[in-house]
Amino acid sequence: MTLQDAPAQQPDWVQLWTTWLLIGGFVSPVGLLIWRSTRIAGIAAIAAAIAGAVGTQMIFDRLGYVKLLGLPHIVVWTPLLIYLIALLRQDMPRYARWLVYVVAQKE
Repeated sequence: MTLQDAPAQQPDWVQLWTTWLLIGGFVSPVGLLIWRSTRIAGIAAIAAAIAGAVGTQMIFDRLGYVKLLGLPHIVVWTPLLIYLIALLRQDMPRYARWLVYVVAQKE
């Protein structure tokens, strides 16, 4: 079984939830690349998504489908989440909704 096959054995709602998280984690940060002032945040979010995916795959390869698969997400996304929340506290009317969406996907 591969990491891509494991969620297919979960209930339908879990599959839908993980698909939603994948969209939020990999696609929504691309939207941050539109505005010049959030490009660094977009690049950081994409890098965090890649690092989280690599870490998750490494744990899966060694231990299988275990609860520890969430650990890379916590390690990688927590500093990024703090950075994104700091950006939200600034006055950003044009892209604040998009940034809120990206932050919501990380929690």
